Amino acid sequence: MPSTADNIVGNHYDKYGTKNPIARALMRGFLGAVGDLYAGTRARTVLEVGCGEGRLAQHLLGCGPRPVRFVACDLELDRVAPGLDPAIEFVQASIYELPFAARSFDVVVCCEVLEHLEDPRRGLAELARVADRRVLISTPWDPVWRAMNMLRGRYLADLGNTPGHIQHFTRRSLVELAQTELRVLERRTPLPWTILLGEPSR
Repeated sequence: MPSTADNIVGNHYDKYGTKNPIARALMRGFLGAVGDLYAGTRARTVLEVGCGEGRLAQHLLGCGPRPVRFVACDLELDRVAPGLDPAIEFVQASIYELPFAARSFDVVVCCEVLEHLEDPRRGLAELARVADRRVLISTPWDPVWRAMNMLRGRYLADLGNTPGHIQHFTRRSLVELAQTELRVLERRTPLPWTILLGEPSR
């Protein structure tokens, strides 16, 4: 999620801890879709890039067979939530320069990150480099994401654009980006996200 200064630009809205019943239902759809795709990979080694608070890493550990190694990285680790599974290995790293050899992980997960990048294709290329079998990515579905923000009265001055979102992906444009580095195998579309599972096309 680096900006021009390679700083993390995350959201201040706690989507995992929200008490809004509609938001909670949407998150259940998102986590269910991501978890299903992840579980189907039966990965033994996993890297999550752009882990933020570590809540998605915690969720994925409970989906499918437990991996022998689960690494979660972000440019800064000061937001990692307390009480997470100690099996999660946290590493400070930029998506543009992951400190891992090629094909180091069965599966690389990168959810809600590409929309924050100045150069998402460069970031995706690095994800594909360190993945041995699968890459799982997701982004908000624009313009529906922005419309939903406006319906709840958020970010009206920016026409519903969430702070830090500098790329805006439709369903089609995310697939087109993914196909620069991946063969897309599966797609899930829980409102208001697009989630893709692919294999590196090296």
